[in-house]
Amino acid sequence: MEAYRASSLPSRTRAIAWNALYSSRVDHAELTPADRQSFDAELRLGDLGPIAVVRMMCGRSSIERTPRHISARAGRTFTLILQARGIGMFAQYGHECLLHKGDFALCDSAAPHSYRVEENSDVVMLRVPANILSEYLPSPECFCGRPLLSSEGLTAPASALALGIYDRLEAGLSVDFHARVARHLLEVIATSYAVAFDSLTAGPSVISGRHAQVKLYIEQHLRDPELTPSLIASRHKLSSRYLRMVFAVGGETISAYILRRRLEECARQIADPRWRGHSISEIAYGWGFNSPSHFARTFRERFKSSPRDHRRLAGLPEIPESQTARFEANRFVHPRSPELASEAC
Repeated sequence: MEAYRASSLPSRTRAIAWNALYSSRVDHAELTPADRQSFDAELRLGDLGPIAVVRMMCGRSSIERTPRHISARAGRTFTLILQARGIGMFAQYGHECLLHKGDFALCDSAAPHSYRVEENSDVVMLRVPANILSEYLPSPECFCGRPLLSSEGLTAPASALALGIYDRLEAGLSVDFHARVARHLLEVIATSYAVAFDSLTAGPSVISGRHAQVKLYIEQHLRDPELTPSLIASRHKLSSRYLRMVFAVGGETISAYILRRRLEECARQIADPRWRGHSISEIAYGWGFNSPSHFARTFRERFKSSPRDHRRLAGLPEIPESQTARFEANRFVHPRSPELASEAC
């Protein structure tokens, strides 16, 4: 197995170099340590048949994969994230899950997501090509961002099996057995998901598959102010009536889903210390809102507090809205990252 250690890198450029390493060897993303100077991490990489196995031990940090990191040319993969030690917070497709030791989360590489870990975290990632995982877990997008808790069903045996197989792989497992072991591992994990999320697997596969495609499109274009149900129907060559029927399996209308997801992303960014230098209006425009008053009203309805109170409760100051007049005039396009946003300001 390949092994890399952050402490072997110069402290001055460690965070940048480690981010580049993670992006090139695991997945293109923005990895940000909480403390760039003292940050340490270890990355181990190997293969188990069709599964790419990654183990990362690190200090407090966050991983963000945004639309700019996603390429249509790259093969789609799903990553089974096993929290082997410590605490993590994973969010995707409008779901957010708190992970403790032994818990799983499923991640879709084709959709934006975030993953934050606390100090002394140990994470095992099983990266599986989409076409292979779908043989074991139909419509895997339905499970992304939902926690598979160690206390549920067969999860504890599945996590123990995954860790045991990793240890055996690191010690030296003959390549002759890799494919067979991979199939067995995927069967056990897929069965764990089926037991824990029985209600999600009950719908017609064609409808749930379409629903997953539409959700993925929305997540990839959530910042676009022109994103509407009619546009989505046109891009997927569906009638508006059929689109409403497809989306009904999720329990909310497509317009309600778009609004909820935009509000959730705004709330997350408003409370993020990395965005403390950016106004609430700037953030709202960046997530597709065209009217500050509409944003403020719907935000209060959703979270029972104003955007300013939400930021204040997070311990962050709010900058005067007058400083963002030029963004309103120019229909501000959201920056790629906090660092680039600072340059834009």
